[in-house]
Amino acid sequence: MLSLHGHFATANGSKYLQQLCKHFGHKIEVEFTETEGTCHFVFGAAKMTADEAGLDVRFELEDPQAADSAKGVIDSHLERFAFREDFKNMQWTS
Repeated sequence: MLSLHGHFATANGSKYLQQLCKHFGHKIEVEFTETEGTCHFVFGAAKMTADEAGLDVRFELEDPQAADSAKGVIDSHLERFAFREDFKNMQWTS
């Protein structure tokens, strides 16, 4: 199992968490509040938390080869949603 953690330092963490969950909710199962959310992707669940310091995303992946897909789906959508903040990608650690 591979654990991934991504962090985006922003004052708008809650906004982006809700935006991601609403967007993904059209295609996959999601649950969310203003500060927590889970998106159930085929490669693993993304567990998100938001506070005044930013947005955090955690994945527990069964297949380590899914890491690029997991990071990519979050980063590519945040790049569109957080364009005013010049977002390029989260800082990911495993």
